[in-house]
Amino acid sequence: MEEFEPSVSAKKTKSIYISTVFGIALVLLMLGLLGLILVHFNNLSRYVKENIVLNIIVNDAARETDVLQLQKQLDSEPEVKQTQYVSKELAARNLQKDLGEDFVKFLGYNPLLSSIDVYLKADYANNASITQFKAKLIKNPLVKEVIYQQSLVNLMNDRIATISIIILGFTIIFLVVSLALINNTIRLAIYSQRFLIKSMQLVGATKGFIRKPFLLYGIWHGLLGALIAIMLLMGLLYLAYQQIPDLIILQNYYEFGIVFLGVIGIGIFISGFSTYLAVNKFLRLKIYDLYR
Repeated sequence: MEEFEPSVSAKKTKSIYISTVFGIALVLLMLGLLGLILVHFNNLSRYVKENIVLNIIVNDAARETDVLQLQKQLDSEPEVKQTQYVSKELAARNLQKDLGEDFVKFLGYNPLLSSIDVYLKADYANNASITQFKAKLIKNPLVKEVIYQQSLVNLMNDRIATISIIILGFTIIFLVVSLALINNTIRLAIYSQRFLIKSMQLVGATKGFIRKPFLLYGIWHGLLGALIAIMLLMGLLYLAYQQIPDLIILQNYYEFGIVFLGVIGIGIFISGFSTYLAVNKFLRLKIYDLYR
């Protein structure tokens, strides 16, 4: 009987710790998944903004060397991500592909003008910055006109701002819920050890001595739960990229690393802090309160 009871107790404790680790892992998995969604949306919004095109129409009398010099100047501007020179001939070929017929042959001449397609950096892809940039360009004698879709830029920024607020709100709510769930999981695990805590206290063990092993276990469980969650997140990322190959353009290992480190940090901190609070609670309780 003496050999049986410690064995049953050890198995029960082990099962509690395993369920605690997996409970923490599942909560951190959902939190990490939301973090990855936030990262992908941020990269998607940046990608969309950086694909807005400003068409700089060049005067017909401008020499090609001067236009190429203008392109170099544009590339050095802080707002500009990249540029592309479109000659009259290239513009005509592109339009012929779209129309499906040779309009140059029909008209007898090429009515199109050379242009420079300018792609702005994401931080400058808004109407206020574009208006300032456009005003600066118009002063150049080589530039005849600057064309861009103002309504599209407004709509895009409004939609991105709205979706960002919604995702951020969900992230904050879920972070609070995650804190509560992990805290309750840890408290239940410590609750099963309340008699052990009180027994150690009754035989003269100090509070620091009693807390230490529980804190170490709490930190270890948080780390294990975070590592399990990260492995699951990596598996989900792999499946997502297999099913939707175009997602590869939104891949950013640096930001993924920040999310994974955040999952580890949150797992360790919440587990350690919740363990500390739970152990302190049972250290303050009277013996008769342990049965309530």
